[in-house]
Amino acid sequence: MRFGISGNIEKAELPCVVERLIKRFQAERTEYVVHDALLPALRKKIDTAMLKKTRFVSENKLTNACDIVISLGGDGTILRLARSVSNAGKPILGINLGKLGFLAEVSLEEMDNCLSEILKGEYTVEERSMLETKIGRSVFSQSALNDVVINCSGSSRMFSIMTYVNDQYLSTFRGDGVIVATPTGSTAYALANGGPIVMPKTDLFLISPICPHMLTARTVVVPDESVIRFKVDMAPGKVHVAVDGQPQKFIDAPVEIIIQKSVRITRLVKRRNTNYYDVLRRKLNWGKDIRIG
Repeated sequence: MRFGISGNIEKAELPCVVERLIKRFQAERTEYVVHDALLPALRKKIDTAMLKKTRFVSENKLTNACDIVISLGGDGTILRLARSVSNAGKPILGINLGKLGFLAEVSLEEMDNCLSEILKGEYTVEERSMLETKIGRSVFSQSALNDVVINCSGSSRMFSIMTYVNDQYLSTFRGDGVIVATPTGSTAYALANGGPIVMPKTDLFLISPICPHMLTARTVVVPDESVIRFKVDMAPGKVHVAVDGQPQKFIDAPVEIIIQKSVRITRLVKRRNTNYYDVLRRKLNWGKDIRIG
């Protein structure tokens, strides 16, 4: 078993956690590699001798150099890694250095026990569906684990988005934009927008209008084999398409955007003694009396 270590260099805890991992792996003679983008953040924090014994690789080589990628950060870090790791099919273990963390669900306190379980083969790998986005005849084509958001950049004015599912007209949403979310992304922007929480293995996508100028507009659930097409004929500014928040594209109307299920999947390492309902209760504080400090 060889681990790859990557993470968010903006997290203050990152160097200490990487040092902790390196010390353990070197002591146990467990193979590992580290994403070279972390090196500037580690140089002043970790003993030079320890770093000299460590192999640093580029992100392109990281996935082929390891069996499991350890993601140190929050959900955003996993979303970024998913775009490169999913192509190689390598599973991601999310260690949460952020706040909520639905994807990076292993806490620092649980990290050592979780790694011990993995080294003994006591873990599962869960496959998560992704979205593929194409903009008109543009070469822009990106995969998303959470969601694709279409809105208007540089203007607070409403605009209209004609929506089709498998070439059948659904509606014209007039408002701030629209979200297409996977089951994984149902607990992200779509949830904040009033959408439902969906079990990760459910075969569906959500189409959720953002602040629609119609009281009857609600989130629509469609099968995940659907081809979702949006047309924007006119807009008060650039049409903004965000795939998992990054990367982003700004386009002039008229434009057509097609979203469908990607051939890629994201594989996430899961502990055997936890399930999705445990994560929901823990992250959303369900069942806790908020009156009790």
